[in-house]
Amino acid sequence: MRDRAVVEVAGRPSLLTDEDLWLFNEGNHSALYEVLGAHLIRWREKAGTYFAVWAPNAEAVSVVGDFNGWVAGRNILRPRGTSGIWEGFVPEIGPGALYKYHIVSRYGWQGFKADPLAFFSEPPPKTASIVWDLAYPWTDEDWMRRRREKNGRDAPVAIYEVHLGSWRRGPGRFLTYREIAPLLAAYVKEMGFTHVEFLPGMEHPFYGSWGYQITGYFAPTTRYGTPQDFMYLVDFLHREGIGVILDWVPSHFASDPHGLGFFDGTHLYEHADPRKGVHPDWGSLVFNYGRHEVRSFLLSSACFWLDKYHADGLRVDAVASMLYLDFSRPEGAWVPNPQGGRENLDAIHFLRRFNEEVYRRFPDVQTYAEESSAWPGVSRPTYLGGLGFGFKWDLGWMHDTLEYFRLDPIYRKYHHRNLTFRGLYAWSENFVLPLSHDEVVHGKGSVFGKMPGDRWQKFANLRLLLGYMYAVPGKKLLFMGGEFGQEQEWNHEGELDWWLLSRPENEGVRLWVRDLNRTYRAERALHELDCEPSGFQWVIPDDADSGVLAFLRKGKEPRDCVLVVAHFTPVVREGYRVGVPFPGFWQELLNSDAKEYGGSGVGNLGGKWSKEVPAQNFQFSLSLTIPPLGILFLKPRGEGGLANEDSPG
Repeated sequence: MRDRAVVEVAGRPSLLTDEDLWLFNEGNHSALYEVLGAHLIRWREKAGTYFAVWAPNAEAVSVVGDFNGWVAGRNILRPRGTSGIWEGFVPEIGPGALYKYHIVSRYGWQGFKADPLAFFSEPPPKTASIVWDLAYPWTDEDWMRRRREKNGRDAPVAIYEVHLGSWRRGPGRFLTYREIAPLLAAYVKEMGFTHVEFLPGMEHPFYGSWGYQITGYFAPTTRYGTPQDFMYLVDFLHREGIGVILDWVPSHFASDPHGLGFFDGTHLYEHADPRKGVHPDWGSLVFNYGRHEVRSFLLSSACFWLDKYHADGLRVDAVASMLYLDFSRPEGAWVPNPQGGRENLDAIHFLRRFNEEVYRRFPDVQTYAEESSAWPGVSRPTYLGGLGFGFKWDLGWMHDTLEYFRLDPIYRKYHHRNLTFRGLYAWSENFVLPLSHDEVVHGKGSVFGKMPGDRWQKFANLRLLLGYMYAVPGKKLLFMGGEFGQEQEWNHEGELDWWLLSRPENEGVRLWVRDLNRTYRAERALHELDCEPSGFQWVIPDDADSGVLAFLRKGKEPRDCVLVVAHFTPVVREGYRVGVPFPGFWQELLNSDAKEYGGSGVGNLGGKWSKEVPAQNFQFSLSLTIPPLGILFLKPRGEGGLANEDSPG
């Protein structure tokens, strides 16, 4: 954040320039956190706090707090022209002061509101804002210089999705940001994940919303510490080479009375019409994206976390609910756009503007859309008509794949299309493959619990599912606990069942995910062309009766490839022939049925030599032993043509 010079306006101090007002009122200000909210300044040799808040329908605004007995009218703010912004300076107010705005509306309403741009807040259920200085001595310069290569489309991206309040806990309490930092960094690094993604860490009144109903769009939740404590967590992860993605929620906001709703006695941030302004699923309020100042507020919130907290990406929640006016609304309960359609034209404009501004200011980060419909071009540039996101969650893959895995293997051959259908659209977007928190809540059970069969088959299916996710094109995301086979549905009121790691089968899943991450990162063929059709080639797409899929993952270099053979039935298949593009020895990089992962130990003794036996339009082929409910990753070793069918092994 650049230093702001204090200017004098009508004999009073201000941080707002005429350019700020113009950008704000036209909807293009992306750094409001520099000029609105509470800022520590000096004015005429006096230290104090400058306050500025947008309340265009107010008749009077004053700051109340512990410094004036919470009495309205003692520290009044004054309007700045016709901008709708009220500002003022209160001397001798420093960091830690509690405050709110008392607003008297021109329409007769009055009330107390938390600061929409507060940098810090009281712990819920308290609701006051806190004056705070965001200075922090960052030590992640090396990461920040190199992070473009860590976030690119051709980079390995394996995301560990974390809810801070329930990953680990202290005795009867939350761990702080600073306590979590070394524990999380060591675990993520040992497991081989490249990034963590935090469920929304912005201030939210109701812990059970997991952070998805926000009141503080510029404040990390105080449940785990101060803003500097959260910066320390990000800084620590960066020093350990781990990227940080933040979940961000511009789709709706909490309706709590101290928050943004009915802010100045009018529906300022939200639509007045409940058919547009109230979210039918969650009872929260929906932003009015057509209002210029609301767009500036949201643009600034997004850029704030990338700027002040060094976030490496933003995952935007519930994009589909923003795009469609009839989202979750029955006929007659929604308002068409001016052209008579169901598309939210204002939200579309905002999302494009959001992505343009983020990539303009922070070209080395990524944005991720959680978008559940078939909206075209979500991760395509805005100049090509897209929404401009860097990546889109592939929720279609998640749904089809889990539906397939839920089936008893005897029925899977009738649903083979669930696995192959993705080939029709896999490169229409830049995809992330998510096995996220959404799949382990609201009575859905755990991912482990979705697997059919006895206990051995459940674990074999789980290892197969995880291996399959790492094998197919797309970046990876796994919710915490999934990496060791958490057996119960996620409970945000406790911590993960870490005690399960004392069981060999759960520890085996953890080791499997660790090795999947390490192999995924080491083998360029598994990530380099994730977003390009040239990075994938079917070998066996149609053996539904045997429950076998085989395909090649390819890198940019011609010989850089990995053969994947996935088997979805619980029998051993001996002498199964699979075509390969190169002669020689094919090393078995990974086998989900290895005993160290809890499997039965069926495999190929480290690899196979190819023979000049044509198969699947290839001149050479392998005769493989395919384990039950297992997946194999094989890679050619040695120079092509030097090995032959008489080679040892």
